[in-house]
Amino acid sequence: MSKQIKLANPRGFCAGVDRAIDIVNKALEIYGAPVYVKHEVVHNKVVVDDLKERGAIFIEEIEEIPDNSLVIFSAHGVSSEVEEKTKARNLSFFDATCPLVTKVHMEVRKHANANKDIILIGHEGHPEVEGTMGRHINSKNSSIFLVQNERDAKNINILKKDNLALVTQTTLSVDETKSIIKILKDRFPKIEVPKKDDICYATQNRQDAVKQLALESDYMIVVGSKNSSNSNRLKELGEKCGCDSVLIDEFSDLNLEDLKNCKTISITAGASAPESRVMEIAKSLENYFDARLIESGHDNEDVYFKLPPGLR
Repeated sequence: MSKQIKLANPRGFCAGVDRAIDIVNKALEIYGAPVYVKHEVVHNKVVVDDLKERGAIFIEEIEEIPDNSLVIFSAHGVSSEVEEKTKARNLSFFDATCPLVTKVHMEVRKHANANKDIILIGHEGHPEVEGTMGRHINSKNSSIFLVQNERDAKNINILKKDNLALVTQTTLSVDETKSIIKILKDRFPKIEVPKKDDICYATQNRQDAVKQLALESDYMIVVGSKNSSNSNRLKELGEKCGCDSVLIDEFSDLNLEDLKNCKTISITAGASAPESRVMEIAKSLENYFDARLIESGHDNEDVYFKLPPGLR
């Protein structure tokens, strides 16, 4: 049985991830090692290991950083408290927060200043959610609540039903988020929702590509790390569409027996997975099964985010 391997388009790195990695590399190039990074700059083992080799040191607490060091905030964003601690120690820093996450931070501050209560749809413990919750101000007249699923949306108790706003984590399942928003709108008709969806363009595009490929495939491979939110959503989406799916970092993670009777295998990648690793896995499968490699769909993404001043 001849096999074909379909490569999803678009896939892999998004503009926010490209920018974050470029910031760390540029900082190392200009200022030299070590450069300290608050949390993994992006959730991908391959990328993080490569940056470690170049001299990046990943930390979780600002207190871990020696005096007179250079700090970079990860693409997921940080709380106001983290930023204030960094400034209080007079540490030099660059902010690699994805501009689309920064947009959500600004929405939170705007709503809090307007004395609105805020619902954040997201996953508890994810660094983006921690950073966004930590951007909430004016706690005397505004509260922020985390909703993770439909059950939370049905049960959450809000006093300011007529003065309420909504924001979301940027890397969620598009379909799941829509269903949660519908429940919230039904319960709180006056809730203010973002004019433009908070879920980022890359998350949306990669999920759309997976929906199509899942219908054409016997097996879906998602290249990405276990702690990557958007990569996990791609795997879950493939499974919801009825296609057996797996999330892997490298070729050796695959159980090739699972693929033996599959005629069409599709490969996609989370927004933090490097193209070099995707092609390494695709070529290994092509050679192992003597399969035909096909590019599926089109990559029309042309988004670019500037580097911060001092690194351009």
